[in-house]
Amino acid sequence: MTGTTLEELLSDLGLKDHIKTKLTLSKVLEIGDRSALDEPAQSLKALPGCVLNRLMMANVTARSTQYTPSDEEASLNGRECNSLVKDLDNAINPLDIMTALFLCCDSFLQLELFVKMSMCQFAVPLLLPNCDTEKCTLMLWAMRDIIKKIRPNIMAGSSFIENSIVLADLPMVSFVRLGNVSVSKSQFLNKLLSNPQQYHDTFVHHDMECGDRPRRLSDGLVEISWYLPSGKKNIDIFTEPLAVANLRGDVRSFETQYRFLCQTSAAVFVFFEDFELSPKYFTVGDMKAQLFVIISQGETLQHDSDALQKMAAKCKIQSSNLIVKTTQNDTNFVKNVRTTVRHVIEKSPHKMRVEEMSGVAHELGILVDEDHDECQRAKQKADEITCKIKDTVRFKETQLPLQGEIWKELSQLEKEKSRLRQAGDQEIEHYKSSLEKKERELREKQRGFNMTEAMSSFITGMSVSGIERSYFLKWMRINLDNLSRKSLSGLREKYKEYCKTSGEKKEMIVDLDEQISNSSLGTEHFLREMGQLYESACSISDNSPGRKQIQDLPKFGAQMLLDGFPLELVDGDASNIPIKWISEVLSNLHSLVNSNTKIRVVTVLGVQSTGKSTLLNTMFGVQFAVSSGRCTRGAFMLLIRVKDKFREQLGCDFLMVIDTEGLKSPELAQLADSYEHDNELATLVVGLSDITIINIAMENSTDMKDILQIVVHAFLRMKEVGKKPCCQFVHQNVADVSARDNNLRGRKVLLEQLDEMTQAAARMEKRGDSKFTDVMNYDPEKNTWYIPGLWHGNPPMAAVSTGYSEAVNELKSSVIEALKELKETRPAHTFPEFLKWTRSLWTAVKCENFIFSFQNSLVAEAYTKLCKEFNRWDWTFRKHMYNWVIEAVTKVSNFDTETLTAQYGSNMDELLTSLKNEGTAELDKSEKQILKNTTEYFKKKDGHVYLVEKYKQEFMNSAKNLRREMQNTVVMKLESAVDNKKGMASVESIKKRYKTIMEQQVLQLLDYHRTEETQMSDKQLEMEFEKMWKKTMESLSVSGLQRQNVVKEIRSLLESNLKTKAGTVHERLSKVTHLEECGKEPFIISHVDRNYLVRLFNNYINHAQTKKMQEMSDSIINKSRKLIANKLETRTDFQKIYMLELLGMIDEHLENHRHLQLSDDFEASLKIHICGHAAREFQQMHNVFISDNDPQKCLEKFKNQFCNDFMDLFHKREQCQRKAQEFTSKCLKPAVREYITNALGVDLMDELIKGTKSINFSTRSFYQFSILKELLIEENFEMFVRYISKYEDFVKEWIFNEILEHFSRESSIAQLEARYLKQIIRKIKAAVDSAQRKAGSGNLDICMFIRDICNNLSELLVIPRDALDAVTLLIKAKSKQFPDWLLSSIDEMEQSLSAEYHSNKDVKKRLDTLPFKPQDELFRRVFGCGKQCPFCMAPCEAGGEGHLEHFTSIHRPEGLGSYRWEISEILSTDICSSCVASEGVFCSSETKGEYHSYKDYQKFYPDWRIQPDTSIQATAYWKYVFAKFNTQFAMEYKAEPADLPPDWKSITKEKAMESLEERFMMKTQNQ
Repeated sequence: MTGTTLEELLSDLGLKDHIKTKLTLSKVLEIGDRSALDEPAQSLKALPGCVLNRLMMANVTARSTQYTPSDEEASLNGRECNSLVKDLDNAINPLDIMTALFLCCDSFLQLELFVKMSMCQFAVPLLLPNCDTEKCTLMLWAMRDIIKKIRPNIMAGSSFIENSIVLADLPMVSFVRLGNVSVSKSQFLNKLLSNPQQYHDTFVHHDMECGDRPRRLSDGLVEISWYLPSGKKNIDIFTEPLAVANLRGDVRSFETQYRFLCQTSAAVFVFFEDFELSPKYFTVGDMKAQLFVIISQGETLQHDSDALQKMAAKCKIQSSNLIVKTTQNDTNFVKNVRTTVRHVIEKSPHKMRVEEMSGVAHELGILVDEDHDECQRAKQKADEITCKIKDTVRFKETQLPLQGEIWKELSQLEKEKSRLRQAGDQEIEHYKSSLEKKERELREKQRGFNMTEAMSSFITGMSVSGIERSYFLKWMRINLDNLSRKSLSGLREKYKEYCKTSGEKKEMIVDLDEQISNSSLGTEHFLREMGQLYESACSISDNSPGRKQIQDLPKFGAQMLLDGFPLELVDGDASNIPIKWISEVLSNLHSLVNSNTKIRVVTVLGVQSTGKSTLLNTMFGVQFAVSSGRCTRGAFMLLIRVKDKFREQLGCDFLMVIDTEGLKSPELAQLADSYEHDNELATLVVGLSDITIINIAMENSTDMKDILQIVVHAFLRMKEVGKKPCCQFVHQNVADVSARDNNLRGRKVLLEQLDEMTQAAARMEKRGDSKFTDVMNYDPEKNTWYIPGLWHGNPPMAAVSTGYSEAVNELKSSVIEALKELKETRPAHTFPEFLKWTRSLWTAVKCENFIFSFQNSLVAEAYTKLCKEFNRWDWTFRKHMYNWVIEAVTKVSNFDTETLTAQYGSNMDELLTSLKNEGTAELDKSEKQILKNTTEYFKKKDGHVYLVEKYKQEFMNSAKNLRREMQNTVVMKLESAVDNKKGMASVESIKKRYKTIMEQQVLQLLDYHRTEETQMSDKQLEMEFEKMWKKTMESLSVSGLQRQNVVKEIRSLLESNLKTKAGTVHERLSKVTHLEECGKEPFIISHVDRNYLVRLFNNYINHAQTKKMQEMSDSIINKSRKLIANKLETRTDFQKIYMLELLGMIDEHLENHRHLQLSDDFEASLKIHICGHAAREFQQMHNVFISDNDPQKCLEKFKNQFCNDFMDLFHKREQCQRKAQEFTSKCLKPAVREYITNALGVDLMDELIKGTKSINFSTRSFYQFSILKELLIEENFEMFVRYISKYEDFVKEWIFNEILEHFSRESSIAQLEARYLKQIIRKIKAAVDSAQRKAGSGNLDICMFIRDICNNLSELLVIPRDALDAVTLLIKAKSKQFPDWLLSSIDEMEQSLSAEYHSNKDVKKRLDTLPFKPQDELFRRVFGCGKQCPFCMAPCEAGGEGHLEHFTSIHRPEGLGSYRWEISEILSTDICSSCVASEGVFCSSETKGEYHSYKDYQKFYPDWRIQPDTSIQATAYWKYVFAKFNTQFAMEYKAEPADLPPDWKSITKEKAMESLEERFMMKTQNQ
């Protein structure tokens, strides 16, 4: 066949591009839309892909090359249809397809294909012909991974030995054809190698599908297969193992291949029928094989036996080597040949390894596939390392020292640091410090080892280019596996025997397990050593030579993953993750791929030796270790690319497949902590995975229940952090082909068992879930799979079952569909996100704390984003309602204007009802919007929203709580405004009546003097006016507002509030004769609740409880006084609603502190104290209001104005200018000031939460970070004490100072005031213009004109009624000029106010005048619920007002809150986040003085979630502060300085800041 013909055939098959650019393994393994489709090919070009896919799935139908035309092709007509017929006629022989594929594959894909073909019991190419070069290649490399179980001498009773087939010393029997023969040699061989119960089409033959098509490419191909006996006489055909080779085509055309077989085989069988052919083929030089001639048409020779004898003599063939088929049938003929073959392999000394055949190949000019430079250089590097391994245990001790006992001890130490089980009586922090010291010593010991020769060589091998590195890793694995098989075989046999005796030889089993572990050596051990080299060097400075030497190691690991090799994630021997190493590998991986690369994770869990690795290998075509003498230990991860066109559908770029060691493995089942180990592993892999495959062997129901229990716990824990994995249950080794149909009841029982285990696990985990489907997405019909056994027949000659590969393919299809569905519910991880998740998950696993919500950085980030968004919606809601209330109150204040009277009627109650309805509508609309925003937010596919799904209801509740809070505020403000308006109505009526009387007197005086027609000076007029004023004032019977007894009303309200309390409360209240005298002295707890305190026997608890109650009381008193002060600022009259609001606020705070077990007497005492102060203040408020609104005083205020009006009218002066100025200065100006003041606070708040420091106020966590950062920078001891001891006061001061600093630095207040001033001036001028248009072009009535202006502004400005009435009195003029004078006065007012605002630099004073105080709103926003950790008093950072659990990012040593040891008075160093991970105990007032385990703290503080965290980094901030100010804290608290662990004193300020940033994830935010 010519090269042109080869090119044509490859072109027909769509493989032309791969003649030079070879198909790679990674390309074939890529996940695509057709990856799991087992559809027949629909064209010639689709055939190679179909064959490859089936081969990678180890499907025995892979060699089927018949294709079914697509509907489109079938519908073709004319020329196209004829072309189709031609294609069908030219269907390709399976051998041609296989040969074409091997010619187009790279070495690593060939290696994998050979393994899969061997599993299917297909013959594999030994010599691969290349028509282009007319040379053939010995496929030695391609066979390197074929591992077979061989019994070298059955008769001697030897056991199976697992070995690489290229290293097996086996006799090879070859079969060739000389000339044309009438029988199918390949079909004959299949019969020869198969028994009737176990037939395999090992070799493609004429009667197979398309096997009769002419071979265009594969003549000259030599295939090889092996027969390996099982040791069962009734099954075995041969008692000894052998190799069988088959040359395709006539030996006359392939003499080189024939000579090769003659030198490497023990026997060559030549099928021969034409006696006229030259005898030279029977007399080959260097013939080492026995030659046998098979004459398949022997019946024709019965009449010509002489011809046969002549041929035998001529060819020098003994008659015993002639095998002639006469009249016997095929079965007997095959039996005869078997006998001959059996005799040959038993007697022949000529055995040759495939590896040794390379020498013969070189002599004959045959190429060897592993001869090229990269492969040989890599082999040399690998051999340099492995050739020195004589004793595996010794080698590991000397050449891989870092992963030995030191690493195992470090791993145990790491877990103990997290769990603190062995602390005993030691103080927790001192114990932790000792563990830290021990860890440093062990790391130092690790660093004491120099880089070994083996590791230096290994790193050199890893640092070469991609293809050579891949060869190096393969050679290392091949060499090490070969070594391990030798060293482990005997140990494994012993181990099996001991395991059968169960617990009888437990100590021996443990010892053997250790021996097996020590004797195992694979590439994972070298990579593990690389990881330990990196981890040990991480603790030294970045610039040190040791650090620079290893800085590229993680990059090598990342490149290895990208090349498709597995990397150890969990060290199975130490049961640990080298987290720094894995982190850096994944970080390097991230830098090697696109920054937005996404991954999905598929993991498998199951009992050991149930075929988990084989399942993954079959499903994805990968090659997790399934041999080498031992099962998987730990967990390994491997990356598979997703095809470019499929990435959008799947929502990821890579699939990470994680293979795990078996749960309940015999190795670990004998160990005390095996269940714990299984729990850790299950939780980790379930937590990492998007889809978890639970692999169950049907034959062991006890193991099944045990593994399900472990898995249910893992799923339950994941649900707690918002991750609801998908699950596929796989039942392996199902015998019945109709298992799915017949196992409906089985699926139901499984679900019932899962529900039962979920309930049990939920009780243990203290959760309320009752069904398995509550904790994960599981549909018994869709997610349960029944897979037949792997092998069809009896190993080692069994082939992979068709049912197995097809069932696994269906499972793969289901997994891909599940991944598509996942895209719609939650986004895939990027590598950095996966790394964060892994870190957090492993930390939780080590701590035995699987509720790790806020220490998981991805969860925390998602939660922070949610809080930021919700705070934004919350502020939008509040801002809208505040502005609406201002408008509504303005309407109430201006209710007597014509515009509003026309709109709402003349009844104030009707106005109130109408405004309440409007307010309710606005609240409804805003509530719907915030609920909609929340719902939409949780539908998002980005930002890992699904991780905080569990908090959705909390935030929905927060939205509803916000609505209730705002509704109460709105109603209270409206009712208060209406009450004020009603109260002022009578006052205004009285004042207006007196003004009218005075106006009449002035007019009478004016008429009198005008009648006299005498000229009078201004002084004379003023004297006359003074007489009249005095006389009139004396004649008026002034009856102002009646003075009320506010104290009495407050007492009545207090009694009503306390009426349901115990009798002692009423007795206490009855003793209070003068309420206004109460509350003048400080409120001291010990004076008011002695009876309660006596019940606490422990002095320390007594003191702690007293302190908590005192702090709570002080807080309530301060809040009460602030509320009272805010009411006084309104300068209105006292209203009953003020006291109802005050008492309601006190009740709410007391309810929030019910855990302090407050008595009724205490509550009464506190309320009497607060109400005493309120009584004095509100009585004074009422008295001032009565005084300010005295009609006589009010008239006196306008005396000068009356006098001026009188004189102007007498002299007939123009009033327009003066009235315009008066209206502007006395009416508009104060209204404009009030308008701007009302609006300013909201805008200042807007600037603060959107400005340069907005992140500080965006969430409570960010706020905490900004405070703690500033405290650390300042290092002011007094500030720390105030922050710890007076947190609420500190927060208020800090916020106020931040606001002062911000607005003092920038002139934004003046700018905002100027902006509002321009807006309102524009609207006032518009109102003037509107009134002028209404008045027309003639002289206008000034009073009417002013009233029209006021009507136009009635929804914007509250114009003082007194001033307006005074201005409009005594206006008799009608003038066109008044609008012009008014506009001029308005301009002057604008300039005056603008100058006033720009000159006002007192920010504090300005803030105090605002009705909406941004400092109060910011405090509410960042202070939150105000709850503090019950142990260390750290403040809660949970978002939303409706959160059900409190948490804080950073806990602190309890001594900082003045906690001390009772006898010694030494400040405590205990940190509650460490204590809850330990075996320590605590007692408190809540425990009634009894000691309880810290781990049970939620029994007493159920709404607190304290994250167990024992890392020194977690609390380095407060440790640094404590160490720096230890003496000062002791003096402050009148205690003895704490006995600090030594390493606390070594923490630097920089380390403390780094710890703070890491804890609050500010590094991530900044990046």
